[in-house]
Amino acid sequence: MNSRSAAEYRIEDLAHASGATVRTIRAYQDRGLLPTPERRGRANVYGDAHLARLRQIADLLDRGYTLASIKELLEAWDAGRGLGGVLGLVAEVQGPWTDEQADRISRDELHRRFGGAQDDQAVAEAVELGVLEPIPGRPDEFLVPSPQELSVAVELHGADVPLTAIAGHLRELRGQVEHIASRFLEFTTEHVFARYLGHRPPTDADAAEAAELVRRLRPLAQQTVDAELARAMRTFATRHLQHHLGADAPIAHPAASEPRPVLLPPDTIGAVQQLVGQQNVAAFVAAATEREVRARTLDALATSRTESRQVDQID
Repeated sequence: MNSRSAAEYRIEDLAHASGATVRTIRAYQDRGLLPTPERRGRANVYGDAHLARLRQIADLLDRGYTLASIKELLEAWDAGRGLGGVLGLVAEVQGPWTDEQADRISRDELHRRFGGAQDDQAVAEAVELGVLEPIPGRPDEFLVPSPQELSVAVELHGADVPLTAIAGHLRELRGQVEHIASRFLEFTTEHVFARYLGHRPPTDADAAEAAELVRRLRPLAQQTVDAELARAMRTFATRHLQHHLGADAPIAHPAASEPRPVLLPPDTIGAVQQLVGQQNVAAFVAAATEREVRARTLDALATSRTESRQVDQID
């Protein structure tokens, strides 16, 4: 710190005060992210504005922004456009998307809930999946981001499902749910948020309105998935039980005309989208399926006719 003023820093002092390295500060200067320092003789002198700017950059990096995006935001700030609306939108998107509260659990309690046997490999796998999070300085305690998810694992294990099978199922399920989340975001971006995101960065007013929409639309994704999962479980559980009890079992089933969902791999959906466009995916899949069914029906009829002729010739 310069002895003349508490608001003046050499680059080494600025690095110490901000937590950045001297190399990082110089890189930010080269990118135009930091104001030009005052030149005194052979030394550069920085002030509180530089320290504040470094802290802004660090905060935006923590929020997931790239340096290129940060430069645009800071240029907008310098031009007189506030960052309050943008940061409010970021906070809204990065906020909790569930009312569920995280909990803590000790290693001993964790082993007890899973039958008392110590399984360090299963614990490590749970940490890798994010079901458990280590707490720094407390090796025998974990944060549980979703107690409901952990409770499901406990119940499944209590029903004699192996922990490895539970972990594998969660990995598969997570991939499918991430695809659903991605599609919901694409849908809402196209039809709702595109008009707010045309400016880079968006104006304070647009960002504030978009943040309010996020608050209103946030529950819709989970509500839609809950309703569709309940309907699909009813349909498939009934069909599954009927299959295992026999075709003659008196079990009610959905009408033949009721649409039935079919899960396709994301790669298949992507390929169809590239071929016919996003809006035509459902129609293309339905037409392709119908063509395949008709082709197999014709093959079966032709085969049946051929076999009938062969029998007649033998007679």
